[in-house]
Amino acid sequence: MIRPLVPLLFACCLVPLSARAADEQTLFNFVRPTDVVQVKGEGAFLPELTAETTAGGDVLRRVTFNPQERPSLRLTPQQGNWDWSSAGAVSLRIQNAMDWALTLQVSIESADGKVLRSQVALPAGPAQTLVLPLRVSSPRAHGMRAAPPMPWTHENQRLLVATTLEGEIDPRQVQAVSLSLERPDVQQSILLGRFGVREDLEPAAYRGIVDAYGQYSRGDWPEKVNSDKQLKTAAEQERAQLDRWLVGRPELDRFGGWLKGPQLEATGFFRVARHEGRWYLVTPDGHPFFSLGVNTVSSGNSRTYVEGREEMFLALPGKEEPLGAFYGAGDSRQATGANDGRQFAHGRWYDFYRANLYRTYGQSCKPPVEQAAEPERVLPAAPMEEEPDNVQVAPEGGTPAPGQPAPAKQPTAAPPCVVQFFDALRWRGHTLDRLQAWGFNTLGNWSDLSLGAMHRIPYTIPLLIRGDYATISTGHDWWGGMPDPFDPRFAMAVERAIAIATRDHRNDPWVIGYFADNELSWAAPGTDPKARYALAYGTLRQTTDMPAKRAFLKLLRDRYRNQQGLSAAWGIELPAWELMEDPGFEAPLPSPEHPAIEEDLQRFQQLFADTYFKTIAESLKWHAPDHLLLGGRFAISTPEAVEACAKYCDVLSFNFYTREPQHGYDFEALRKLDKPMLVSEFHFGSRDRGPFWGGVAKVYKEEERGPAYAHFLERALAEPFIVGMHWFQYLDQPATGRLLDGENGHIGLVGVTDRPFAGFVEALRKANLKVGKAFEPVATPAAGQLKTEGGAPAAAPARTQ
Repeated sequence: MIRPLVPLLFACCLVPLSARAADEQTLFNFVRPTDVVQVKGEGAFLPELTAETTAGGDVLRRVTFNPQERPSLRLTPQQGNWDWSSAGAVSLRIQNAMDWALTLQVSIESADGKVLRSQVALPAGPAQTLVLPLRVSSPRAHGMRAAPPMPWTHENQRLLVATTLEGEIDPRQVQAVSLSLERPDVQQSILLGRFGVREDLEPAAYRGIVDAYGQYSRGDWPEKVNSDKQLKTAAEQERAQLDRWLVGRPELDRFGGWLKGPQLEATGFFRVARHEGRWYLVTPDGHPFFSLGVNTVSSGNSRTYVEGREEMFLALPGKEEPLGAFYGAGDSRQATGANDGRQFAHGRWYDFYRANLYRTYGQSCKPPVEQAAEPERVLPAAPMEEEPDNVQVAPEGGTPAPGQPAPAKQPTAAPPCVVQFFDALRWRGHTLDRLQAWGFNTLGNWSDLSLGAMHRIPYTIPLLIRGDYATISTGHDWWGGMPDPFDPRFAMAVERAIAIATRDHRNDPWVIGYFADNELSWAAPGTDPKARYALAYGTLRQTTDMPAKRAFLKLLRDRYRNQQGLSAAWGIELPAWELMEDPGFEAPLPSPEHPAIEEDLQRFQQLFADTYFKTIAESLKWHAPDHLLLGGRFAISTPEAVEACAKYCDVLSFNFYTREPQHGYDFEALRKLDKPMLVSEFHFGSRDRGPFWGGVAKVYKEEERGPAYAHFLERALAEPFIVGMHWFQYLDQPATGRLLDGENGHIGLVGVTDRPFAGFVEALRKANLKVGKAFEPVATPAAGQLKTEGGAPAAAPARTQ
């Protein structure tokens, strides 16, 4: 029979709370209850009167949560409050009694109404001690997106340290600790034992987490490296495999276009065309091209800050050692949502990836001229070899004076050797071999442009528009505020950015096109009107110094003429038009009674988006008329922004972190636009190969990444307007966080030791090589009967001719 939980009053000896917190102090034990702690359940109960022995030998008491809104178990002192001012953390012996992971909500309350909250992932398996610091904490405070995996064995104890806590409490007057589940579907049970306080173990959880190779030190996985010899052996084995795979590539034109597909018009540059109901990218030679790309193909994105957190790293090299060549310094501090709350964002960094390349391949030697021409960003000053003794320098002077004997002819001196700790040419060739062997045909955004210059794989280029133009906050601002396209300084910044980006590439047929910035904050997260129209509301809150606000007010003035007309349309009392010009003006929410409100918000956001994309499209048309404008890489968007992008760009682009593309946007709306679309970012990550974050789109384990990739590709090919998809990214992010914003995900094709994740690349190669079959059934039209449809409005014609 199930017994409802009534207040349980239990009695036993108690360790004084004012004692030092270095040792764990038990306040209460669910197995041998005392009357010092009161336990109450709301939708939670103890189904058994006695404890049970687990498979691991722990003796624990079962607590069951009913399927309801928020079943909870609350622990309070029998009298007064707990004084935990000398303690660092709360501890609770706990085990998940289910065969699946549970998400446990834990809150600690103090008598002044303050609350400290944490959400704990409780894995299935043996018992552990849950440790919750009595203070706010997050991985960002340690410079990274995600914390090291838990549980963790420390001093022979299995610990689950809560690494993210929000809120605050007064530790001198703690009045309750609560455990709860969020809307369980069925009854869920946990097992509990000792409850008490102890020292804060969160600092120890981050200590020594990275080994000499930049890998997570506490885990193990098939590709993990333990010696330099292992690195070299793996490289030799991979080279042999790549050679076999490269020989077996399908028939492609020089740009990667599918020779067995329909023969389309060859214009000498990439373009888009619709043929027999399907949109295609078309190579300069006139063949269908489904863009299978990889973003951030670069050797310089694995740096991580070490200054101020050296204790996280087990074996950083000395500056004078050869491996000390891979230190550098930087400053990534910026006021963006991506860096909110992040510490350790500047100072000295270390590049584990390039250090591992040096361990694998050693140093190389190049003449100074070749070194000077090297476009790859170089490392900070590395130890240099002394100039060889046999290098001779020709004497100064020209033709000898009359009567003077000519000097003896000097032997030609060999150019001096300049030690290269990173061989950029070898890395580029090897990287391109990998991408082609794995079935990729495009270098995605933020890739090393010198890879594209080798003319083996087509490439894309970002338009990074930066300047002192005005910006508008939508409340999201992950990468900063929205640029004000009405500001003349924005047009100047666009012109400058495009002139620089196209300068060396405008005549290169290997360039597919350019992306217009990345993941702008067109709206705020959510579906409510304040989020949907965050750009419009944010603009009206500004002063009239903001060009966008002046444009909005002009739109309203042209429609309503005066405040009386606006007041009637919006259902507000606006005594004077000038009140709208004041900062902080808050427009009303849309309502069925006053449809003009939403109409005006939409009209402004459409004008804003049209102005933004038109400015970029016209500038690119001038500087690089033969290349494509590949859209705005939407992560968050509005219908107005997407419509404007379709109007002025050749291709729409979205960053979709979903199981399949169709889950990322309203595809019925996209089909009506009849525009080619590129998935400019997607990935599937896991947490079992070193880095601590599973990415935006997570799977449970490494073995699931390959099938997830294949499914995403299959669903992309099912849409006739999708013309490609680009994986984010080539390399795993550093376990302790990348320089830019501390992201530390296992989302790469290749790890920090330059070892590909074998099972994953085999799976994606298999999926990529099937793409051509989507083109094969299309019959090649007879000469003179080619029919290609499609195009874009006059503002930015699609490259179909």
